[in-house]
Amino acid sequence: MIHALLVPLVDYINWFNVFQYLTVRAGAAMFTAFLLWLVFGGRLVAAFRLWQKGGETVKDILPHQGKAGTPSMGGIGVVGAVVISTLMWANLANPYVWLMMFLFVGYGAIGFMDDYLNLTRRWKKGLPGRLRLALGALVGTVFLLGYIYINGTAVATEIYFPFLKELVVGLGIWGFVAFGVIVMVGTANAVNLTDGLDGLVSIPVVLVATTMAILAYVMGRVDYTAYLHLPHIAGAGEVAIMCAALAGAMLGFLWYNAPPARIFLGDSGSLPVGAMLGGVAVLIKQEFALLIIGGLFVMETLSVIIQVAGYKLTKKRIFKMAPLHHHFEQIGWPESTIVVRFWIISVVLALVGLATLKLR
Repeated sequence: MIHALLVPLVDYINWFNVFQYLTVRAGAAMFTAFLLWLVFGGRLVAAFRLWQKGGETVKDILPHQGKAGTPSMGGIGVVGAVVISTLMWANLANPYVWLMMFLFVGYGAIGFMDDYLNLTRRWKKGLPGRLRLALGALVGTVFLLGYIYINGTAVATEIYFPFLKELVVGLGIWGFVAFGVIVMVGTANAVNLTDGLDGLVSIPVVLVATTMAILAYVMGRVDYTAYLHLPHIAGAGEVAIMCAALAGAMLGFLWYNAPPARIFLGDSGSLPVGAMLGGVAVLIKQEFALLIIGGLFVMETLSVIIQVAGYKLTKKRIFKMAPLHHHFEQIGWPESTIVVRFWIISVVLALVGLATLKLR
């Protein structure tokens, strides 16, 4: 919106030219989303605490019953901050922006239904898992078909691999749709599993979103992609605005989610955040790089898979509790120690992921 209003005025006010630069608008989007949380976050927390009084926001099986009564669904504020910032700073003539907004808000609606039904007990334990997966797959399928149509090239249905610049695999339309749905649904649920301690998920999401913003910027530049031997996705750079907005929104959310948390993210936030990260990775052909950059989410998900499979096969638990962060709680690590160490792991993985640009 601001891009559309100010850029035409460059002929009259020369310094408005800065708003043509993607990097400037990305920084502005990050700051705007963060500022929205600082200004309105306290009111949101108070309103949700009043509305959710007496509701169940902490599962009975989790070792955090002292946190019972803390309001959830802070993801609504994250979604709102990202949407507003994107509308303000992105080039709204770019179809990829609207496609990403559809995916983000669509998963946000799924998460909201899950949280609301669970909170009000109108549907025991929220949306049934299979229904939630089916709705996510439906939104993802529409997103992917839209992406293939907008892209309009063979690159849209191809996948690329870090470190292997010559290896390109074409999946065809429906093969790529199936693959992309797995990436987005998997990432959404991986972020959801990781969101279990105060502040744990925020910094990893900030790091992954910032890294994906850098990658989107690179993939949208034909000169950079030619130099790095990467596929060029015309127009993909604009998606960096939304990634930056997400990073800013999660920093703002952390202001209120830092220990002791005043509000939880809930499925209203973890599902759209994860789906968006997966969607960006699919759009810019960095699905396998996301496995590295978001490696913390992969670790948490694998711990659950290993725990379930191990118990079914041996009737013994591999971990004291899954996901992985609860295992470390059970062996005596303080919550703050787990959170900070997981943040450090995320920093290292983000740097390794960025290195894949050149190490090909």
